[in-house]
Amino acid sequence: MAVAQAGRLSRLRAGSALLGPAFVAAIAYVDPGNVAANISAGAGYGYLLVWVIVAANLMAVLVQYLSAKLGLVSGRSLPEALRERLSRPGRLAYWAQAEVVAVATDLAEVVGGAIALHLLFGLPLLAGGLITGLVSLVLLAVQDRGGQRPFERVVTGLLAVIAVGFLASLFVAPPSAAGIAHGLVPRFSGSGSVLIAAAMLGATVMPHAVYLHSGLVRDRHGAVPPERRRGLLRATRYDVGFAMLLAGAVNLGMLLVAAANLQGQQGVDTIEGAHGAVAVALGPGVALLFAIGLLASGLASTSVGAYAGAMIMQGLLRKRIPILLRRLVTLIPAVVVLAAGADPSAALVVSQVVLSFGIPFALVPLIRLTADRALMGEQVNRRLTTVLAGVVAAVIIVLNVVLIGLTFAG
Repeated sequence: MAVAQAGRLSRLRAGSALLGPAFVAAIAYVDPGNVAANISAGAGYGYLLVWVIVAANLMAVLVQYLSAKLGLVSGRSLPEALRERLSRPGRLAYWAQAEVVAVATDLAEVVGGAIALHLLFGLPLLAGGLITGLVSLVLLAVQDRGGQRPFERVVTGLLAVIAVGFLASLFVAPPSAAGIAHGLVPRFSGSGSVLIAAAMLGATVMPHAVYLHSGLVRDRHGAVPPERRRGLLRATRYDVGFAMLLAGAVNLGMLLVAAANLQGQQGVDTIEGAHGAVAVALGPGVALLFAIGLLASGLASTSVGAYAGAMIMQGLLRKRIPILLRRLVTLIPAVVVLAAGADPSAALVVSQVVLSFGIPFALVPLIRLTADRALMGEQVNRRLTTVLAGVVAAVIIVLNVVLIGLTFAG
């Protein structure tokens, strides 16, 4: 009995040691853009769009697993696999669009961190953006000097802070169980609900998370011999499942908090307005946790975004810029936007629209590569997996097109 328990404990420890890359990628699913969309959905439509969160999370599980699978089986990140199949002009064009997406990603994260620091300490947005960028430099220095695993632990810790910050209010004011159950039935209520659902679902899969996850798994496991792949893929499924479950719970928690406490109130379509409404409805303590969760979201997501950008450049162009220098360069657009006094909520919306353009460039190649037997060998996608992934990609791409169209149409 003791020997069997010791064996199980040993296997549990070995399995837990394989967890981590998906939790870093999961940060993309709880960034400030998600906060704004989920709170707007709950405040505007109550529990109506609960089903969108559930559907988005299921899509994310499949996409992130395929990304991790590519890195594990092929030993290449998605950008590296694309470099081998593109001509030089194609690589440059592909890198250019990926860089634009990376800058838009960073803009949203830095603006989110700046808003959080303004809510917590009353700092001007420009000062908050600079501090967010500097703190992210420190987090990236952990990866640059300590390696991937310490960085994974730090980011996972921030993910835990995000979870506590946004889920704490559920214990103060529990949502309606009947409302949640009713919200699981797919339906809409007018064009406004279609728009917010497009924002939630269409921006679910962030391009940089897809690129990054394949590279994280490759760096974690290195060249994996065929006989070990099946076991590592099983551990990867647990890693992705746990990480996406946590990210999905946080997103659902944001919507439920807004549905239970902010529905019908005016001025809650911005993060600042939602924070103020939470303070009135649930008290300053809950509002403080909300702001801390938002700050952790901005700090973690901007660090992960910069890490992803460096991996994309290295994979596509075989050029490596020191990651700390890259962090400083990509911080410039966000600082310019904040210094110009632009509306931070509008900046978040614009950044999400730019991100929408990058979705097809990440999803379509991922599905094609993981369905390539010459590359994937015995771990090539089954036909059903490829079909499901194709449907998921089509839904996300169509919704992003809808989101872009409705945004430009006002």
